[in-house]
Amino acid sequence: MNTAEEGPQHGPEGEDGPGFGPGRGRRGPGGPRRGHRGGGFGRPGGWQQAELPPADDAAAWFTGRLPSDWFVGPASVSVDREEIIVIGQLPPVGAQAADAEESEAQSDAAAAGRISRFREDTRLERMKIAAEAEARYGRKVAWGAQLGNTQALFTHLSVPVMTRLRQPERQVLDTLVDAGVARSRSEALAWAVNLVGQHTDEWLTSLRQAMSEVDKLRAQGPDL
Repeated sequence: MNTAEEGPQHGPEGEDGPGFGPGRGRRGPGGPRRGHRGGGFGRPGGWQQAELPPADDAAAWFTGRLPSDWFVGPASVSVDREEIIVIGQLPPVGAQAADAEESEAQSDAAAAGRISRFREDTRLERMKIAAEAEARYGRKVAWGAQLGNTQALFTHLSVPVMTRLRQPERQVLDTLVDAGVARSRSEALAWAVNLVGQHTDEWLTSLRQAMSEVDKLRAQGPDL
């Protein structure tokens, strides 16, 4: 991840202040970190959504905060536990729109050049907006832009996920690697997760909404 260009990044634990960054529980007086296994009341796995500021209004916040001349229409804003990704549709390139005989390769090159120019021209302003959003939502901000069929994500987090797999599950990953679908087990696992997400999107959306309501009710309860 390019940390020098796109804005401030999380440093060592505690540097960003209380509650910032995934997996950082708050210590109560004389008690264990909330969210750890065996302490607190969060979901298993050492993390609970109540520890992070809510981000339900992130899309609306970015719509109001972004300069009106950056994108065509509202930017696409997606949120998870660690990251907010903001991708906007750029205005068409004038020469590209006027030349009906331009080849697809030339169109893609023009779009890539326009996206690159947007990235450089807006760098400082995006860093400022990202810092504000990170202070508000406790998550890193990644930027991207799209023009026609060309899309580029400038920076984004790659978060390691530890897991234990039995032999049949490892064999599935090894088959994907041996077939050339993925270059490693970790890439094969990411490919499998992406495939599941595509085919269960509606169910996952309903599940996330239900979990969000549970977390809201939990946050409204007494602090034990």
